[in-house]
Amino acid sequence: MAGVKPVEIVEDDLLLRPWAPTDAADVHRACQDPDIRRWTSVPSPYLLEHAEGFVTEIAPTAWADDTGAHFAVCDAATGELLGSCGLVSIDRSLRSAEVGYWTAPWARGAGIATRATRVIARWAFREVGLRRLVWQAEVGNHASRLVALRAGFRIEGELRLATPHPLGSADGWIGSLLPGDLADSSAGAAGAGHSGGAAAHGSLVAHRAAVFGRPQPVLFATVGDGEIRLRQPEERDLDAIVTACRDPETVRWTTVPDPYQRSDAEFYAHRYTSDRWARGRGAVFVIADPDDNYAGTIEVRLAADDPGLADVGYLVAPHARGRGYCSRGLAAVCAWTFGSLGVGRIEWRAHLGNDASRRAAEKAGFTVEGIARQGIPHRGARVDVWVGALLPTGGPVPTSGPDPNP
Repeated sequence: MAGVKPVEIVEDDLLLRPWAPTDAADVHRACQDPDIRRWTSVPSPYLLEHAEGFVTEIAPTAWADDTGAHFAVCDAATGELLGSCGLVSIDRSLRSAEVGYWTAPWARGAGIATRATRVIARWAFREVGLRRLVWQAEVGNHASRLVALRAGFRIEGELRLATPHPLGSADGWIGSLLPGDLADSSAGAAGAGHSGGAAAHGSLVAHRAAVFGRPQPVLFATVGDGEIRLRQPEERDLDAIVTACRDPETVRWTTVPDPYQRSDAEFYAHRYTSDRWARGRGAVFVIADPDDNYAGTIEVRLAADDPGLADVGYLVAPHARGRGYCSRGLAAVCAWTFGSLGVGRIEWRAHLGNDASRRAAEKAGFTVEGIARQGIPHRGARVDVWVGALLPTGGPVPTSGPDPNP
């Protein structure tokens, strides 16, 4: 197979061309952006000499050695530099290459990376003779994931101990694009469809990538004359988390470690919660009372095998029980889950006899549907559980007055 020859491509209002020495200043300016430095492998701090080395040595050498094809992405009408996109590695034996991209901060919001990636893909399949493109990104880089999804890539899994970024994790996402995928990549891949066939599922995945690519929101709920907040755990919550998780009722009805150590709280607050959000698997909210003190936690978890399903779990600190915090907070979290994550059903389970959990769920609108015999494992045994669900149409949600139960 012949080597790749430098080319210019004009398509979709973009000009993709090989890098030139005159681009160094713009590359240097773009790579001062914190997001580019955070999520890519560019040096940090990024100096002008790094930009000059890239446009005069690294990019031309890749073309000459047939190991890569780096393009400057420019506005086809004005020639303004908008970003970078190309094949960062080519494997001729496998007829495969990895794609990489970034968008200059002054050009974001116009779909530049998605459009450029599609252009590169069409060129790579038709002119270069490749049969597969590979995409990789650090877990948590939802902006890159969203571009890949919109370009038609299928996200296929995770790579443990991938090349770690100094500020990030050692795990990465990986996906691939085949020639046949391009035909479907423009049909609804960026939308927010919530049900239906493969196209709708792809739309939901892309929609969720956009949600998890932003910071976790803070939610609010009114309880009596006050207002509670649903927020991420913070360092100042650790002592209260330990106290709540050592409570006999918490140990009896939940799966918290027993005995519960401060290291468990540190892991939960600092690693577990951020990891769930980064991987797009769900969200953990602290219930914060009107004085913003820890009163409990609510977690929503997306089902791995059913894009329309989620489930919830919660606990309330002993000092905060009986104030209505849980039911109001649960209703707020579920409303956000329906509206932002596009699920069609949220399930709740609780041990048979956990009346406080059942009352909170019912007050938040859940309908108890029955009993699952030995439905969940619990501390070495299997136990019977109530099963309930909340649908987007909802149910009775309390509007005023304190909840006499947690």
